[in-house]
Amino acid sequence: MSSVNKLSDMIAESSNIVFFGGAGVSTESQIPDFRSGNGLYKTSNDKSYPPEVMLSHSFFMSHTDEFFEFYKSKMIYGNAQPNMAHISLAKLEKLGKLKAVITQNIDGLHQMAGSQNVLELHGSIHRNYCMGCNLFYDLGYIISSSSNVPRCKKCGAIVKPDVVLYEEGLDMDIVKSAISHIKECDLLIIGGTSLAVYPAAGLVEYFSGSGMVLINKTPTPFDYKADLVISDPIGEVLGKAVENL
Repeated sequence: MSSVNKLSDMIAESSNIVFFGGAGVSTESQIPDFRSGNGLYKTSNDKSYPPEVMLSHSFFMSHTDEFFEFYKSKMIYGNAQPNMAHISLAKLEKLGKLKAVITQNIDGLHQMAGSQNVLELHGSIHRNYCMGCNLFYDLGYIISSSSNVPRCKKCGAIVKPDVVLYEEGLDMDIVKSAISHIKECDLLIIGGTSLAVYPAAGLVEYFSGSGMVLINKTPTPFDYKADLVISDPIGEVLGKAVENL
């Protein structure tokens, strides 16, 4: 039996599935990941500071103009569309099998594909808030801002993307919800993540269900715990696995 057929059988037999994903889920939508050979950390053109520094809270506060220049050019892919991974997961949710998508991505493609219960550990480019009066702004406002640093129309303060930067903590309500879903599920599908970023990767430790599947192009520290490991492109794998459900 092929790996995809085995995954399809596991999905068919499960009624409480949780998906935990990372940047690799969106690479088939032409959004670069971080740590692969073609990832953001390897191909950044700006040699003044490493990306990890430019995406930190302290850099945002002290070099705001440079932060937004990098953020707009490297983190926003406004024309990206959901791929078969996003579409397949939305289908599983509509079938009542998938109970939650837990994602480290900030691109909003899961929601665009139709997923409803999406727990965004690292926030979203589609939500932005004034640091002065907390007024909400959408992605379009950030992209079309007349100045490099977006400013609030009401009070003039900086509009900050609702994304978790280095040195910032995760939203504990989202973390608690993610832990609860992982604890309760019978099948945990992990995809497109190296499971190298903590505390997010630590969420996998809470799983105690009957099946764990890992879909990632490169090995992860949790491969030995998985019942099934697949190294093919995740959109292709999930598309084939759910097409006959």
